[in-house]
Amino acid sequence: MKMKIKKNDNVIVIAGKDKGKTGKVVKALPDMNMIVVAGVNMRKKHQRPQKSGQKGQIIEKTLPIHVSNAMIVDPSTGKRSRVGMKMVGDRYVRVSKKSGKEIS
Repeated sequence: MKMKIKKNDNVIVIAGKDKGKTGKVVKALPDMNMIVVAGVNMRKKHQRPQKSGQKGQIIEKTLPIHVSNAMIVDPSTGKRSRVGMKMVGDRYVRVSKKSGKEIS
């Protein structure tokens, strides 16, 4: 099934430890049905020194979440909404089910 959430969409997390957080989709991974949302599902990674004399460090990394755990934020109301498809001219566009407005 085709993912209805794309890169640069504003989404709200509806399940998991980050439930209720909103953010922008940084990366979409359609083959795995996952998305990377800025500031959501952060993990600390211990990194070894790359060069001699350099110190090791702890980096915060954003990991992907499943697309079913996020919903699009409606552009007009700011609340979460499902996504539908609508024929405009000769192509399909994504529309918000809550307001019926087009999602850019």
